[in-house]
Order: sequence, then C-alpha cells, then structure tokens
Amino acid sequence: MLLRLSPLLAALLLAACQSLPTPPKEPERYDLGAAALADAANVAADPAEPAALVLTDIQAPWQAEGSTTAMYYRLAYAQPHNLHAYSQASWSLPPELLVQERLRHWLSQGRRVVLSAEGGRIPPRVAGQQPPVLLLALEEFEQVFDQPAHSFAKVRLRATLLAHQPAGEVLLGQQVFSVTTPAASADAAGGARALSQAMDTLGQQLVAWLRQPAASR
Repeated sequence: MLLRLSPLLAALLLAACQSLPTPPKEPERYDLGAAALADAANVAADPAEPAALVLTDIQAPWQAEGSTTAMYYRLAYAQPHNLHAYSQASWSLPPELLVQERLRHWLSQGRRVVLSAEGGRIPPRVAGQQPPVLLLALEEFEQVFDQPAHSFAKVRLRATLLAHQPAGEVLLGQQVFSVTTPAASADAAGGARALSQAMDTLGQQLVAWLRQPAASR
C-alpha cells in the first residue's frame, strides 16, 4: 500500500513546491566604482591652489525629505517634470555620500590636505592659518532618457569657496559645474557607469577651478 501511494505523494509534493510564490528579487546595488586615474601632470602641486582645504558635508536639495539610496531617472521625452526611481536597483549609500567621497579623491591629489568639518566643527589650523572652506551642493544627479532606448547621466554641482577672517567669512568664489555623459545602455547599470564617469569629469573640473587665481574665480 505504501509503495502504491509513494508516486502519488511525490506528485502532490511536486505540485506544492511549484505553487509556492517566487521569492522577490533583491535589488541590484551600485556604487561609483573605482575612480579614474589622475593625469600625472595635474597631480603635481600648484602654488595657485590651496595647500589645505576644508570639505563640509555635501548638500543635496532634492533629498529634502530625507536621505535615500534610490536611483533616480527622468523620462524627458514623455514626463520631463517627473522624477522616477528604479524599483530593482539602488545605490549602496546615499548618492551624496558617494559623490563626496569621489570628490575627496580628486581634491586630495598632489599634496593637498583635505579636512572635514563634520557637524559644523571647526577643523584645526594648518601652518598657522585657517584653510578655506569648500561648500558643495549636489543639485542634480540622475539618469535622463531623451528617447526610450537612449539615456545619459546628468550631474550639476554648485561649489562655494569661503575664507575665515576675524571679521567673518569672505567669499572667494562660486562656480556651477554641469556635466552630461552618454550611457552605454538604457538601464540602471548603464546609468551608474555614466554617472561615475560624469563625476570623474566634474572632479577634474573642480580641481582646475581651485587652481585659478582668486581674482578669476
């Protein structure tokens, strides 16, 4: 009797297994990958650039409702005023933190000392002087689809350089950087790679701007 029932039981068990719901797919998690190698000619110390710099926590106005790891994209060809988030892809950290670390990499080229001003803390003096403070605001960081099968990365960053004086802060310069980079594929992976490339381009532009004389900033 048991032998006759075993095929039936096996069929019932197989049917039960096939009816179980499929576990939800875990979202893919991305970061900016390895930074591009700096040009040796641009790594050498330049007397025009600050020998030390204070980098404050980067601001992201579009994250006003709270920091998130969502990967955003925009359908410029259909819904240009709507920002969407991938459901099966996200950043490994909030994007403003990834951007800050990538820019710290570029700012640390050569012999520049990059200090942090976490929580508004005033960093120590360097060579008897208070180093200038760099304020960064990440205004755009998204993948834009101008066609259903074509997209590009768009990054917009506002940089403000301040000096601490006994009478208060003095504006040394402000610049808005905007970089677009084509994506190799019209998906989250292509967007992540394009945003990484855009950040390396922007990092080099930021370093070049800091090397300009104060009068031309």
